[in-house]
Amino acid sequence: MAQQDNTKHSSKHNKKRRTTPHGTTPHGTKSHGTTLRRTLRREAPSTVGLLVDAQDFAAMRRYRTFPFDDHTAYLHQVEGLLKTLAAQGMHTTVALFDPEDYAEFCAESGLDADTGTSRSRFTAEIAAAGATVAYTGQRLTDLIPLLVSRAVRQATWEYATLLLADLGACADCGQDIGRAAFDRASHLLMRLLETAGPGTHHLVCSTPTENDQLLAVLHTHRDTTGPARLDTSEGTEFATVLAVAIALESPGGVVLRTSAPDTPDRVHGWRLAYGALAPLTAGEVFNAYCTDAETGEPVSPESGVEYCAGFDIGADPAEPHR
Repeated sequence: MAQQDNTKHSSKHNKKRRTTPHGTTPHGTKSHGTTLRRTLRREAPSTVGLLVDAQDFAAMRRYRTFPFDDHTAYLHQVEGLLKTLAAQGMHTTVALFDPEDYAEFCAESGLDADTGTSRSRFTAEIAAAGATVAYTGQRLTDLIPLLVSRAVRQATWEYATLLLADLGACADCGQDIGRAAFDRASHLLMRLLETAGPGTHHLVCSTPTENDQLLAVLHTHRDTTGPARLDTSEGTEFATVLAVAIALESPGGVVLRTSAPDTPDRVHGWRLAYGALAPLTAGEVFNAYCTDAETGEPVSPESGVEYCAGFDIGADPAEPHR
């Protein structure tokens, strides 16, 4: 009987000794678990869907659960959220939130569009497949143009890719027309970069289609030694638009602007003809660069810029369909 009492006393004593006022053990099990969860939370990336313009914002106001009624105040709150997430050490990306795409997503997925959960799911979807920009502390006024540019680039690439895919195979030789055009465009781009020489290069490719004017931009840099350095996605987008011009035999064109220290910028141009880049004359480059594409009115030439003829890029001859 006494032994039994001593056991109870010992048990109560051990509980008092091993339990902290907050219910954690001496080893801090609960506190340690909370710390680990906070660490995981910091390492879990976040995505913020952004309504960049007043028109998109107005479209979202039809949802009862959308909590904002002023676009300027909304942008201010978003910027505050981004700063808070960055202060917590979290990696955050910003995605373009399109109300029309959102409504279509909810309809296809059988979701109620008037819920925060649905908005969150859509944001996760566009983060995985859409255009995003990493938040690194930049002002929202600087981030928004970059985000819109990324979205336009992606839409252009997707449209151009669909155009090439829909062309199918050549009726005469069975060759995949889109694939062959992309291979040819990639060859022309690589030859152009190799012959452009050292410097910082800004390339623009444009071509008309039945429904739109496609435009692709590529930035590269090449030192005096070694190959040109370029963003892979930009290179793919550029080659895809150029491939559309080749496949459709459209009047496409390419402009190259090169910057180097202590020298004027040089502008060169080519037109696409029969699967090759035919150099423009200096006068043609000047006219193309100094004419408003929409109005046709002349535009004043830039100071410190030389308008030069295109040069031979040494490309292999285009292979005819067999």
